[in-house]
Amino acid sequence: MKPTSLPNVEQARFNMIEQQIRPWDVNDEAVLQAIATVQRERFVPVEFRAMAFSDLEVPLIIHGVDTMQTMLAPKLEARLAQALSLKPTDCVLEIGTGSGYQAAILATMTRQVTSIEIDPRLVAFAQENLTQSSVEGVAIETGDASQGWGTTEYDAILVTGSIPSIPDPMKYQLRVGGRLVAVVGQAPAMTVVRITRITAASFEMETLFETVIKPLTGPKVSRFKF
Repeated sequence: MKPTSLPNVEQARFNMIEQQIRPWDVNDEAVLQAIATVQRERFVPVEFRAMAFSDLEVPLIIHGVDTMQTMLAPKLEARLAQALSLKPTDCVLEIGTGSGYQAAILATMTRQVTSIEIDPRLVAFAQENLTQSSVEGVAIETGDASQGWGTTEYDAILVTGSIPSIPDPMKYQLRVGGRLVAVVGQAPAMTVVRITRITAASFEMETLFETVIKPLTGPKVSRFKF
C-alpha cells in the first residue's frame, strides 16, 4: 500500500494536529509546521499505515519481525520536540531512532540531527524511510547510546525510550545552554524532565509532565536482567 492510497490523508493529518496535538499544549508553530510537513505515514510499517494518524503507539514490525519497539503517539512526539526549545542552528543528538519519524521532525527544525539506534533492523528501516521522504540533515549510527555517544557536545539531546535516571556522561554532552529531554522512571510512574546545562559544571532540571513509554533498548546481554 502506498502512502498516497490512504483516504483523505491530508485531512487525517490536519485532524491529528488539531484534535490530538494542539489540545495537548503543543503551541510551538515550528513544531506544528514540521508535523504538517513530514509525511508520518511514510514512517509507519505497511501493515499499520491505517493507524498512522491515530492517537496510539504503532508497533514497529519490520518484514514480519516484531522489534518490540513502537512509534510514540503523535502528541507525545510533538510535545517532546517542543520541550527541546529548538533553534534552526541547533545540532541535535537523538538516542533511539525507531522508524526515523522523530528524527525527521527534528531535522526539519534544526541544522543537523545525529540519531543512534542499537537495533540494525531499525537502522535500515529508518534510513529507508528518511531517504524515501527526502529528509536531509539526519545521520544515523548503529550502537548503544544509553550512556551517551562519543565526545561531541550538542545543543539538544532527546532520549526516545524511558530510562531509570540520566547518566552524567549524557548530561555532559550538552553545550552550555543546551537542553536534554528524557522520560525518567519506571512504569507506572514516569516523568518527562528537561535538563539545561547552565555552566560547565552546573545543570538545571525541570519536571514537565507525566507519561509512560517503553524503556530505551539496551545491549542484548542486559535485556534479561531484572
